[in-house]
Amino acid sequence: MENIYILMLVALIALAAVDLVVGVSNDAVNFLNSAIGSKVVSMKTIMIVASLGIAVGAVFSSGMMEVARKGIFNPGEFYFNEIMIIFMAVMITDVLLLDFFNTLGMPTSTTVSIVFELLGAAVAMALIKIAVSDTESIANLSQYINTEKAVLIISGIFLSVIVAFSIGALVQYLSRLFLTFNFEQKPKVYGALFTGIALTSITYFIFMKGLKGTAYYKDIEGILTGNEVYIILLAFFIWTSMAYVLTKYFHINLYKIIITVGTFALALAFAGNDLVNFIGVPMAAWNSYEAWSASGVSASEFNMSVLAGKVPTPTIFLLIAGTIMVVTLWFSSKAKKVAATEVNLARQSEGHERFQPNSLSRVLVRSSLGIINGLGFLLPKKMSEGINKRFEKPVVNLPKKKVFELPAFDAIRASTNLMVAGILISIATSYKLPLSTTYVTFMVAMGTSLADRAWDRESAVYRVAGVLNVIGGWFFTAFIAFVTAAIFTYLIHLGGISAISLLLLLVLFILVRNFVKHKKEENQAALKRVIKREELITAKEVIEETSDHISEVVSRANKLYTNVVTNLSHQDLGKLKKTDKHVLKLNDEVDMLKDEAFYFIKSLDDSSVEASRFYLLVLGYLQDVSQSISYISKASYKHVNNNHKQLNKSQIEDLKIIDDLLSTMLKEISVIFHERRFGDISKIIDEKQQLFDHVSKSIEKQIGRIRTEESSAKNTTLYFGNLLETKDLISAIMNLLELYQEFHYSMKKANIKI
Repeated sequence: MENIYILMLVALIALAAVDLVVGVSNDAVNFLNSAIGSKVVSMKTIMIVASLGIAVGAVFSSGMMEVARKGIFNPGEFYFNEIMIIFMAVMITDVLLLDFFNTLGMPTSTTVSIVFELLGAAVAMALIKIAVSDTESIANLSQYINTEKAVLIISGIFLSVIVAFSIGALVQYLSRLFLTFNFEQKPKVYGALFTGIALTSITYFIFMKGLKGTAYYKDIEGILTGNEVYIILLAFFIWTSMAYVLTKYFHINLYKIIITVGTFALALAFAGNDLVNFIGVPMAAWNSYEAWSASGVSASEFNMSVLAGKVPTPTIFLLIAGTIMVVTLWFSSKAKKVAATEVNLARQSEGHERFQPNSLSRVLVRSSLGIINGLGFLLPKKMSEGINKRFEKPVVNLPKKKVFELPAFDAIRASTNLMVAGILISIATSYKLPLSTTYVTFMVAMGTSLADRAWDRESAVYRVAGVLNVIGGWFFTAFIAFVTAAIFTYLIHLGGISAISLLLLLVLFILVRNFVKHKKEENQAALKRVIKREELITAKEVIEETSDHISEVVSRANKLYTNVVTNLSHQDLGKLKKTDKHVLKLNDEVDMLKDEAFYFIKSLDDSSVEASRFYLLVLGYLQDVSQSISYISKASYKHVNNNHKQLNKSQIEDLKIIDDLLSTMLKEISVIFHERRFGDISKIIDEKQQLFDHVSKSIEKQIGRIRTEESSAKNTTLYFGNLLETKDLISAIMNLLELYQEFHYSMKKANIKI
């Protein structure tokens, strides 16, 4: 029997290592985004500083381990065999859930996941015990759960959403009023004061409050207790004086110091607060096993009240965990995907928006605009104008030939994000509350974005929708964590070691599948040629970009059209549905290009303004192509999905002939634009009539069938619709070729080398 628990313990430790990897991949967004978004510090420096913060924070996190041992349930109500089932279900659920969110590229809360997993598993085990008991009822459930502590933790987590957003917005608003967007031109004393406040806040809460509850606090407790005010004033004087000297006499960028120290502090707070989420459960299992194995009592009779005591976590385990976290931080590619979500929502500039607006986001934005307009009438005109002036963004005038990637936001906002988030997380850590670092850092960033007027009327509805989607994902995390952990607990209770083995194989399969899928997506993204809008300034570069777009769209349209014809002939509903998803993806990508046309036209030099008309027309024809494919795909899928009659043999034969002719033509077009053989365009244009004629003949043949043999109105509707849309598809492609031929000729005439 003991061997089973040894195997479970080994499995828990292995799951802890995996959990550290998937957890850090998601939570790296919390302490890296401010530095990444501001571009004030190099990426290498950011990573080194964050690594040091994680290493130090991991050693300070021992006091937080009690949350996994007794924070959610009452361990004295369970026996050793039951506790091990709970811990196993929790860790399996946690790995699967965090990897799922990493694959989506969405930030989630490791704290919320572990808390609700412990709650779900403990409730499930309690219900199992009540069900087999003759003396207990459902009313006894509360004695198994540490209700008071659990409510405190959960309420603290969700309250942090409002608190973090509000404080972030308030501090950023005051900071911007004080320093404006032209903060670099302000007197040096302004920057020194801001630096003094920021660094005093960070050092006090991280290095003093953050130490509370750890083994190191006892050595300095006598010095700190009762002297907090003096220490804060002394720290503020030292930091402000030092900042003033550094900026006045050594011309050092103070905000770079704030962001560097803030990144270290937030990484330290993250490790100190969140390490419990990854190794707290296995450490509790380790303590439980040691106590049980020394007792000589059977697993089903050994009461786990031993977990109610305080047991320090061995430093070696903390160091190993910290090492895994640091290595993951450097090598995880999924962390970058998650980080992009927050930076995109918080950026100061306009551009492509990842999220689509919804009804709630529209209502919130419309209501907010009404409130702002109302406040505008209440404030004196001069005051309102003065405030607006302090929020005016500087205009960056760059030479046309200069390539420059603007940061997502400036150093003031990055400093505020780090300062406020570090303070809030450290306060929670000092009181042993597992506050969600994801909730805090994300909502602080969103609050500062709102206060900084980054969400204007052009972007607000999209950004608010994005925030709502992320918050909705957090509630989804809580629900899924609770339910899944409860189900896994029941399955392990029923199946024992066999159920555990199957669940571990499931974890392995899903992790490998998601890893392969992620690598495939990365490789596909690497193959795509990305040109920054700031670089597209000449007609030659317009030709280069549009050629790539045409080659890509035509090649994919060719494949999609063939898939629809083949799957329609076989009545393959599954493949038609899959093809329709790829068609939607193509449509979205073409729409994205059209959305970015404004920035493209803005970046053209004066001699290439004519290229803007050409570029817009090209995108218009590409959209016509994608919409024609979309209509054909949707109509075919709908026909088969509604179980209508299959197209007859002659109809299918006609469609396959058209597909063969169209496929040959589209392949040639794709090669022409890929290899820049623009002189061959005229050959394709000359051959277009053959394809037009065949489509026309197919339409005439169908008219004849209707009058003699065709009996299905649905078949006729589908067939006519696909043929007419095919004709529109060919027309759009021909218009595109003729436009390109004309533009190419005008470039040659103007002696512009293509």
